[in-house]
Amino acid sequence: MASGEDKESDQLADSFNDLFISVSAMVKGELQETNNLLELLEKMNLRVAEEYKGFGDVASGLRVFMEQLKSKSGSFDEYVQQIDAIERQVTEFEAVISMLDKYVSLLESKVQSVYQSPPS
Repeated sequence: MASGEDKESDQLADSFNDLFISVSAMVKGELQETNNLLELLEKMNLRVAEEYKGFGDVASGLRVFMEQLKSKSGSFDEYVQQIDAIERQVTEFEAVISMLDKYVSLLESKVQSVYQSPPS
């Protein structure tokens, strides 16, 4: 009977050995999958970092461009003020011309009435 128990004990040991090998292979596979995912995540992070670095360069260039535009527009402020002053003067000039036109029309009608009426 001892040999039957030894066979059963050997089979049980073999079964446990197979179980441990299978569990070990499963854990190793899951760890490898996790490792692969982490490597993929690392590559994705590097790619995103490169992309954002490019965006940072573009943003820096845009900032410099906006500062240049701001300085140029500042030099136009003087011209804008001059144009506004000219526009006000033109508006005043148009008002004076309108008054002169009415005055000339009134004088013209008086002159016509003098020439049309018979001398007394």
